[in-house]
Order: sequence, then C-alpha cells, then structure tokens
Amino acid sequence: MSDTNPAKPLLLVAACALVDADGRVLITERPPGKQLAGLWEFPGGKVETGETPEETVVRELAEELGIETKVPCLAPLTFASHAYESFNLLMPLFVCRRFWGTPVGKEGQRLKWVRPRDMRNYEMPPADAPLIPFLIDLL
Repeated sequence: MSDTNPAKPLLLVAACALVDADGRVLITERPPGKQLAGLWEFPGGKVETGETPEETVVRELAEELGIETKVPCLAPLTFASHAYESFNLLMPLFVCRRFWGTPVGKEGQRLKWVRPRDMRNYEMPPADAPLIPFLIDLL
C-alpha cells in the first residue's frame, strides 16, 4: 500500500434480522440528518469497546426499538463486508425470533415488517442489500 493511499479504518457494526411470527423481517429507515438518510436497513449499530457483536445487538434493539432480547436468542446468519469511501465495514447479521415488547422507532425512524422476497423494493445501503438472499433462503 502506498503512502498516498492510507489504510482505511475498519468499522465493526452488528445488525439484526428481527423475525416476527409471520416470517417477516423488521427494517428501519435511516432518519434525516444521518449518513445514508432515507435508506432502509437492519437495526443495529457500532460495536463499542469491550462489547461482543451479540451484546451490541441486544443494546441497540433496546435503544433504537424499545424491545428486549438476550444473547442466547441471537443466531449468526451471515456477514457483510463493504468498502465505503472513508472506512471498511464488517457487519455480522444475526437472526432473532425471540424478543419482548413491540418495536417502536425511538429515534424517530420509520419501521416496516417486510417479507424477505419483497426487501428489494426498499432502497438499502450497499452493505445491507447483499444480505437479502440469505434471508430469502432462511425464511
């Protein structure tokens, strides 16, 4: 790697495919003012120092959606790796079918329960879209 092209930092983000009793997956719309605003994504967030990706998902679901789940309720499905302009993203995707409470957009974001085969109708960030076929195969 040359000196004119410094290495981009690696950002670890954990995401969750929350699945309801009808086999639909929850997606959330990125609110105005955030990077990639208006795009639909799987809920989740940055893995904080000292956290496992599973602990991140549990924390983020509580903060973003007001629901509770536990680490044993999360099953790893796949991951995304995407090179954005200023960083490289690594994002494990977990499936969660067991949670308590009703999801609400605690940060003003819109929510939709969508069948995996219909997810391509929603514009998603470049890292999220390649995860759809895994959910179609699973559900």
